[in-house]
Amino acid sequence: MVPNELIVNITKSKTLSDDWIRSNILPFYPSTKIRYLLVGNEILSSPDSELKSSLVPAMRKIQRSLKTLGVKKVKVGTTLAMDVLNSSFPPSSGEFRSDISGSVMKPMLQFLNRTKSFLFVDVYPYFAWAQDPAHVNLDYAIFESKNVTVLDPVTNLTYHNLFDQMIDAFVFAMKRLGYPDLRIWVAETGWPNNGDYDQIGANVYNAATYNRNVVKKLAAEPPVGTPARPGKVLPSFVFALYNENQKTGPGTERHFGLLHPNGSHVYEIELSGKTTEYEEPLPAPENNEVYKGKIWCVVAKGANWTQLGDALSYACSQGNNTCDSIKPGGPCHKPDLTILHASYAFSSYWASFRKIGGTCYFNGLATQTIKDPGYGRCEFPSVTL
Repeated sequence: MVPNELIVNITKSKTLSDDWIRSNILPFYPSTKIRYLLVGNEILSSPDSELKSSLVPAMRKIQRSLKTLGVKKVKVGTTLAMDVLNSSFPPSSGEFRSDISGSVMKPMLQFLNRTKSFLFVDVYPYFAWAQDPAHVNLDYAIFESKNVTVLDPVTNLTYHNLFDQMIDAFVFAMKRLGYPDLRIWVAETGWPNNGDYDQIGANVYNAATYNRNVVKKLAAEPPVGTPARPGKVLPSFVFALYNENQKTGPGTERHFGLLHPNGSHVYEIELSGKTTEYEEPLPAPENNEVYKGKIWCVVAKGANWTQLGDALSYACSQGNNTCDSIKPGGPCHKPDLTILHASYAFSSYWASFRKIGGTCYFNGLATQTIKDPGYGRCEFPSVTL
């Protein structure tokens, strides 16, 4: 994959484009079977207007470099997240956002169609369900629904799972721009097997059920397709092979793997889609409903002490009287206990700013807990979902 940070410069420089292919493709091709080269990852989810406008020109540059350097069987694409759609429900209302529809998506679809490539999309029913679990049925999201269906009132197509519904929103969005037959490739799909206390439904049971079922669907012979494209092959990648324990962000980001970092299985799965019975029973899900109690944000076990000072300073510098209680004279002032001060600052910051995007992470120094870290007159601010 061509890194996001190179895209703007590649647009401006054929030499840079050629050099990237020379360094990253030619040493491995054709001994390694390379079929597709993605330019950037979810670029159109970025707020950077120059980056977004550079995407299609960079794809063209890379494609020309491949051709110039004799690589003729590698097709070029890029990955899109669901947020490129302005509307996705019902699927027939699928439409690309107005800021990218004419300026980026139409020339992109033209390029993909001309080069016989795919529209690569990242499809995560987990996030769609987790954002609105009161109105989106969990069984419908993990391919377990027996009675829940969704009828598209415009097309009269019936949907039995959220995955198909999301895919077909892209089908109709492309149709609106004049490309009804462009093929789709699911670049990523999966379900997290763990997460933070404020991340509903991230557990082994749901992850195993979703991934086993999506594999069964995708590997079916003859192909099943989707309601809008019945019987069509839908090439896909399950994300991810390993739990990425060093990845930043919320807990789910480190728990999409089929395997632990040491190579052991998170749960039993095979990728032919033919296995329907597994020896090990799955653990019952314990977080399919929103956690009802209080949650605090504290220093994580094994955190690097030398980095706590900067993180503490950051948390206290964001305003809202975040750290008043650990100032001299405050009920939580313990100047010799850096971990305690940092835990208070993290919890206070998270409680103050979570609703506007603040997280309990601090570059891996913080973690969520449901055990009250307060003592005596020192009460730690908490989050209630």
